[in-house]
Amino acid sequence: MAARASSPHDTPAMQQFARAKREHPDCLVFFRMGDFYELFYEDAKEASRLLGITLTTRTKDPPIPMAGVPVRAVDGYLQRLLSMGRRVAVCEQMQDPADAKGVVDREVVRVVTPGTLTEDAVLDARANNFLAAALPARGGAAGLAWVDLSTGEFLVEDLPAGKLADALARVDPSEVLVPEAAGAAAAEEAASFADAVRAAVRGAVTPFPDWAFEPGTAARALREHFGTADLRGFGVEGEGPRVGAAGAVLQYLRDTQKTSLGHLRRIGVHREEDRLVLDRVTLRSLEIVQNLRDGGRDGTLLSVLDRTVTATGARRLRSWLVAPLRDRDAILDRQSAVEELAGAPALRARLREALAEVRDLERLAARTATGRAHARDLAGLRESAQALPAARAALEGARSPALAAALAGCDPMEDLRDLLARSLVDDPPTTIRDGGIFRDGFLAELDELRAAGRDGRRWLADLQARESERSGIPNLRVGFNSVFGYYLETSRGQSAKAPADWERRQSLKGAERFVTPELKDLEKRILGAEDRAKALEHREFLALREKVAETTPRLQATADAVARADALASLAEAAAEGGWVRPLLEEGPVLEARDARHPVVEASLRGERFVPNDVRLGGEVPPLALITGPNMSGKSVYLRQAALLVLLAQAGSFVPAASARVGLADRIFTRIGASDDLAAGRSTFMVEMSETANILHNATERSVVLLDEVGRGTSTFDGVSLAWAITEHLATAVKARTLFATHYHELTELAALVPGVRNLSCAVREWKDGIVFLRRIEEGGTDRSYGLHVAKLAGIPRGVVERAARVLHGLEQSTEAMERGLAQKPAVGQAAQLALFAAPPPEEDPILGEMRETDPDRLSPIEALMKLREWTARLKRG
Repeated sequence: MAARASSPHDTPAMQQFARAKREHPDCLVFFRMGDFYELFYEDAKEASRLLGITLTTRTKDPPIPMAGVPVRAVDGYLQRLLSMGRRVAVCEQMQDPADAKGVVDREVVRVVTPGTLTEDAVLDARANNFLAAALPARGGAAGLAWVDLSTGEFLVEDLPAGKLADALARVDPSEVLVPEAAGAAAAEEAASFADAVRAAVRGAVTPFPDWAFEPGTAARALREHFGTADLRGFGVEGEGPRVGAAGAVLQYLRDTQKTSLGHLRRIGVHREEDRLVLDRVTLRSLEIVQNLRDGGRDGTLLSVLDRTVTATGARRLRSWLVAPLRDRDAILDRQSAVEELAGAPALRARLREALAEVRDLERLAARTATGRAHARDLAGLRESAQALPAARAALEGARSPALAAALAGCDPMEDLRDLLARSLVDDPPTTIRDGGIFRDGFLAELDELRAAGRDGRRWLADLQARESERSGIPNLRVGFNSVFGYYLETSRGQSAKAPADWERRQSLKGAERFVTPELKDLEKRILGAEDRAKALEHREFLALREKVAETTPRLQATADAVARADALASLAEAAAEGGWVRPLLEEGPVLEARDARHPVVEASLRGERFVPNDVRLGGEVPPLALITGPNMSGKSVYLRQAALLVLLAQAGSFVPAASARVGLADRIFTRIGASDDLAAGRSTFMVEMSETANILHNATERSVVLLDEVGRGTSTFDGVSLAWAITEHLATAVKARTLFATHYHELTELAALVPGVRNLSCAVREWKDGIVFLRRIEEGGTDRSYGLHVAKLAGIPRGVVERAARVLHGLEQSTEAMERGLAQKPAVGQAAQLALFAAPPPEEDPILGEMRETDPDRLSPIEALMKLREWTARLKRG
């Protein structure tokens, strides 16, 4: 949106607006005028259209379009505009209008973007709000940095460019900065990179000047910000792309926030080798923090595990689930804490009760450090500090290292608690200019001003009585006007009695008016006492906020300790309620669990028992299991619950099973469900093959792989061939722990041909004219899919199902006839059995060759039936 040029005919206020618009042409300018934020010209028209607010005019000659929103309701309007992809420059009044000589000074104090929100009213308390920056580098590398301005968390990562999308899915930023590039060729590359980032995130993508990403410039800016000679103390070596990304983030925050960023005190390094890697496909398929239905939280693993009582704990638990640990000792520390809390209900209850009184220390500290905290925020810090002794007392008896570390990190903050308890009223306002913040007795000057406001009338009445008695004038009265202020008035006849220290101020026809030194002093104390009290409270609050901001490092350390303790208690609560067990951890590629359950499905059942199943992969059994069975019989649930066992174990949680032994994994891969990418021109089968290729290229012996119906997106022969070859490769070359659910019953032959493969099937029992799903996983394969039964259950019209049954019967009869013919020619029969999965013999039977080249998906059921009959007859003739 082009900025409007200011006009010499503009009022001073409109000139201020024009300047703000010139400085921020890509933003809607919220221009503070009293109790409203006003928008003018094109901004007003756009805001009226987007927000549904009234469009009016400020003047008639010329008319200036104007629209406004109340200051008290601004957060909701900001959120709506950001969700529509707009940015907002907030132009505030920098002085009290009563003190202004002429127009009130105004300045843009911040630019609000999706990644820079700090307001509780518009943020999800249980999730981070990350601003990220992504930088491509030479040699197929990339750098990623992300910061939560509302908490002070700041992290960086160097990674292969091919893994950037997965990292962005894990971080889930609200906004991502990318280089804008200059020059045609560079601009084209930058646009391509931005498109790739845009495809990987749900948030906004914002181009930002290239110079901010330059690693050398970025390193200097970071060193200056942290006050260090280099970044090695943070574990950041050199000036790689992650440093460039971090510098861009820092510069963007400086440009948009225009305030101190002192709560960004350290920068952490995320290392893939320290974590169980969950790519974006796996995060989505396993529904870790977002469900497949609507992207919400219901029905996710997080929804089952999250029993946290603090916002900091909720965010910490989420981070543990999207990036589980790989270090065995670190996992054991968490497990020991969970075990101790799960086995001590009274301790767990005391800890959770105390933590529930602790507010969001991270965000409160951040708002204080950035100068945006109001009095109620400081009251939240006070209440949190008052709850910390009880939390510490609950932790003092803990034996596990993780809980002991939480106790050590939890500063009691006694000095802060005492200061805020002495200074702030019990329920302070959210505004900082209207008074009512401090307790009586905290500031002597404020007490006098309040007394002046409350007791002014009494003081005047007392003075009037004393002066009347002293002067002997019974009808003396105290009056007031705007010219002379307060005065003593008596009749002309009594004026001769006026004492010598009375100063005559005004003579009227029948009266004389006087002032005294005491009256003038009272006047100063009474007149404007309320305004002076408000101004004093505002000044003193700013000083108090600065003093509290000095405790930011201690507050952040305490917030970290609270988050860890709360997340561990949440895991313990879930374990105790669900009857979960502590898994044994091993280094080898093994996964064994007795009576394992899917935690989310089990939690969703109402009055129905979840049927548990054993899981065995690797160790004494082959690492790859093929699972056959009809749809709806539980194959997908079984796949997912196996992967969740590994994820939970490496997050430090207990697992839903009677017992479990888990070998530490480096990655979990999934290829589950059907999806396409029409925008990128990729079909369902192409997406399926791309995801499978990623698995085949990157899986190792330490990985866990889930495959569901791979190959179904193409012809039957192609699909079976691909599924066969993929299974062989995973079992013999990769040797990853793999569960492969399939309807290609031909694959069950692999268990007899490949040592690393075994068959499992979903138990089904036929009853009358239907089937019963037993939800049990059994050893051995099956050769039936019960597709017609499932179609009937799904509501396919009865006539269609009956017609399908007749067609199926005909096909099965023809197939049996063909098999009988093949049985009469053993050599040909053997060749037919292996025709799809082995190289053709030098002199292939022409009938088998024709069978290989025929795509059954191109034939109607009747045509397929006729073909089968033809081949059967020809094989019988020999």
